Amino acid sequence: MVQEIPRAVRRLFGIMAVALSVALGAGLAAPGPAAAAPYAAIVMDMRTGKVVHARGADRRQHPASLTKLMTLYLAFEALETGQLRLDQKVRISRKAARQPPSKLGMRPGQRVSVRSLIRATAIKSANDAAMALAEAIGGSQRGFARLMTNKARDLGMAQTTFRNPHGLTQSGHLSTARDMAQLARALYFDFPQYYNIFGRRSATAAGKRVYTTNRLLASYSGAEGMKTGYTRAAGYNLVAAAKRGNRRVVAVLMGGKSSRWRNQRIARLLDMGFKRVPARVAEIPPQRAGKGDGAVAKAPLPQPRPGAAATGIAALGSALASPAAAAARDLSRHAPLYAELPRPAPGRRAARPEPKTVRLASAGSLVVPAGGVPVPAARPRGAAGDWQIQLGAYRDRQSAERRVRTIASAGIPVLSEGSPAIAQRRRAGRAMYLVRVQGLGADEARSACSQLEASGKDCMAIAPSR
Repeated sequence: MVQEIPRAVRRLFGIMAVALSVALGAGLAAPGPAAAAPYAAIVMDMRTGKVVHARGADRRQHPASLTKLMTLYLAFEALETGQLRLDQKVRISRKAARQPPSKLGMRPGQRVSVRSLIRATAIKSANDAAMALAEAIGGSQRGFARLMTNKARDLGMAQTTFRNPHGLTQSGHLSTARDMAQLARALYFDFPQYYNIFGRRSATAAGKRVYTTNRLLASYSGAEGMKTGYTRAAGYNLVAAAKRGNRRVVAVLMGGKSSRWRNQRIARLLDMGFKRVPARVAEIPPQRAGKGDGAVAKAPLPQPRPGAAATGIAALGSALASPAAAAARDLSRHAPLYAELPRPAPGRRAARPEPKTVRLASAGSLVVPAGGVPVPAARPRGAAGDWQIQLGAYRDRQSAERRVRTIASAGIPVLSEGSPAIAQRRRAGRAMYLVRVQGLGADEARSACSQLEASGKDCMAIAPSR
């Protein structure tokens, strides 16, 4: 009996050990609260980069699918430089097709458009689509990861190192809340023509309907979108941008306990931001830390292609909206599409330069002002066409040029009746660049401004006497 007791005890402990092992294994596999990195957050004025709240913002953590913001940044850059085209078909590799969910479910050898890959990456957070973009741009996961890290340094993201394009947990793949906020600002300033993709709730990609992972779009007033992320190691992450009136705020949360907790907490962070940022400030684009040595680089304005011509404001639309708009934008990328307005003498209204009209058999008319820069021809001007609308004032010319290239993305047909222009003025001793559309009638100008303001965009109608 004395010898039986130890054996019984050993048997009991053996059973308990097996049960505990099974329970722990089930806990690791089952969904639930994340055993994740600690909580970190930052709130920033999107327009200026001023930080109004930070907690653990410089701690290096797993970014999860926030990584895809950089994948998309490089994809947009590749589109701008002509390395990729939106309608270009990318062959899906076996490696891309085998990525774990979330995924679009593409087959090896399938050919999918860049537009579909961008939509699936931004909206559904598809890992296979992100890998396909990476291979199309960088040749391989490793090559693209090097481009990502180089671009991070260029954007001042000093604490970020990328190892893959989707954010699945990998040793050394780390970022910070502050760096992710800087990346969000870079996307907003550098690619306004694509910024709206982050606010889309659904879209069609490779023949499938994909739906956003960002529930904040439906629950938070003024939400413009950005990107969600989750892995066991990272917890529940979110980069969220929102606009109310003239205020625009970006908040980053990392290490959330659950998706519901994350969304509730970041809503409070955005509320805090709107209370603390001023209503009106001059926009300050992100500072660049260096040029980097990535394969893709962007010029301030695309250079004309021999034989190419602009087709009007309609060619400036958001290329992600439709194939027709994409084709138009492909043309618009190859010629400057704005006019320089002359500076008025003190106390006098500026005289409009006399245009010279050039007829083109395939692309309609272009108007060449005195300065020699081609702009789309508007209808004949008269008393009814002397109104303008002002769409923004910028401290640097590049921001104004980017705004000009996105005028048609507002989806307001009346804007196609006018011509875009940039006017340089001085305010408080500083140069300002005003983006305007000329050649509108009074009703057209007021109607366009009403529609723009209803969608949260700035607009001011300018009568001929001003």
